[in-house]
Amino acid sequence: MTDSVRLSKHLIDLIGCSRREAQLYIEGGWVLVNGSIIDEPQFQITDQLVELRPQAVAEPLPAITLLLNQPLMPNATFEQQLDLLSPETHWAEDPSRILQLKGHFARLNSELPLQDNATGLQVFTQDWRTLRKLTDDRTRLEQEYVVQVTGEISAQQLKRLAHAQMINGVGLPGCKASQQNEEHIRMVLKDPSEGVIERLCASINLQVVAMKRIRIGAMSMGKLPLGQWRYCTATQKF
Repeated sequence: MTDSVRLSKHLIDLIGCSRREAQLYIEGGWVLVNGSIIDEPQFQITDQLVELRPQAVAEPLPAITLLLNQPLMPNATFEQQLDLLSPETHWAEDPSRILQLKGHFARLNSELPLQDNATGLQVFTQDWRTLRKLTDDRTRLEQEYVVQVTGEISAQQLKRLAHAQMINGVGLPGCKASQQNEEHIRMVLKDPSEGVIERLCASINLQVVAMKRIRIGAMSMGKLPLGQWRYCTATQKF
């Protein structure tokens, strides 16, 4: 072969599959070019060795969910958040062992946004079942934040936050709050509105310095480093 040709066309000629099957094989990570996985059907080849990996299946990629430890991005657009998801920011210690493919970065959706001045757990998914869970159950799913504050932390004052209250004509929801150390508290809320964490803390004379979401429902961020992402495994549920 001297002239370049699309990988998908070469695969069709090589194994006698259909155009659709060739696309699925390639996008599924089943095709090797000189021993390396190439998952772009339009990839141009000349005289490279093209092989189909053992147990290859011509099936669409399973829908995936990605977990990101999002850095501080006030007023960030959804597109700016998506820019953080790249091969370079994939956590090297991701325990899922899922093969990273370009198709995993397409058609992603997100629900349950972070508080605007927060870092931490953000969820992106292709799975309609996960998206429906986050949408339909958003008022029932707990969100846990670690909040750095200034002021004197009082166990008695934190207990006050367990009950909904009205402060200066503004309703505040009840939340679970506990002291983590001298300047951090943990707050667990359901579907927190924007700014509610600051208002809750102000009601007990604490000022928020920083906050980080570490859990949504049963899904914890764990040891995921700031600015990196990992795959959510099939056994992990919200």
